[in-house]
Amino acid sequence: MRIGIYYHEKKVPPEEIKSLEAQLRAAGAFVQTFTEAEKIGEADRLIVLGGDGAMLRAARRASLLGIPLVGVNYGSIGFLTEFGRGEEEQAAALVLSENCNRVERAMLEATVCGNTFHCLNEIAFMRGIAPEAEDGVIRVRVDIDGSPAGEFTADGLILATPTGSTAYSLSAGGSILTPECGAFILTPVNAFSLRSRPIVLSDKSELTFAFPDGVIVHGDGEFLGKLGRGDTVAVKKSSRHATFLAKGKQDFFRHLTEKIN
Repeated sequence: MRIGIYYHEKKVPPEEIKSLEAQLRAAGAFVQTFTEAEKIGEADRLIVLGGDGAMLRAARRASLLGIPLVGVNYGSIGFLTEFGRGEEEQAAALVLSENCNRVERAMLEATVCGNTFHCLNEIAFMRGIAPEAEDGVIRVRVDIDGSPAGEFTADGLILATPTGSTAYSLSAGGSILTPECGAFILTPVNAFSLRSRPIVLSDKSELTFAFPDGVIVHGDGEFLGKLGRGDTVAVKKSSRHATFLAKGKQDFFRHLTEKIN
């Protein structure tokens, strides 16, 4: 079996990686290590040591290559990780198991400035600070499946997957979706009223966002592009999905409560 290890160099001690490599090789696995998500190569399973940011970077690459992954948390909350720091041996045992549980998580595909991106958590449109901005808010027209769905004026707008609803949408006053839920959440963000009304959309919906003013686009917390006046962004469910390995039948809300607390 080919096992990849992707880790955050600044957070994970070298001795932890050496110990994990030795355990996997002792079990007969071929092991490769990566410190850059873009260089993750062909593997049967992937162990990620880091926080949620590392998990998101790894998941995007793994979804392209069809690699299931599992995380060991070296960050703060670790919404996306299955194990905590010090549980590397359990993570190794899981990836070596042929019969472990799998959870498939939906992703978004966004076309921004002619470039296509695949995101696991969210697509976010945020106001830019520019001299020509009169009031600092964004104005956006949303079309769903080619039909006008309304206009928004807000400090930002977040389209979250079920995975992203546990972080960005929840913090903005939105709702939580379970991973298997066939829906996305659209939430306007207002600085002085975080409890904006979220809109639950079918994951079969295809959305177009049109902006009379320029905005900044982020995906999974990373910069995707800066839109000019009149630019549009098309978003739909990605043909890719991220496959997470799980140590048992997922109790989603128990897991979420443990992470929050």
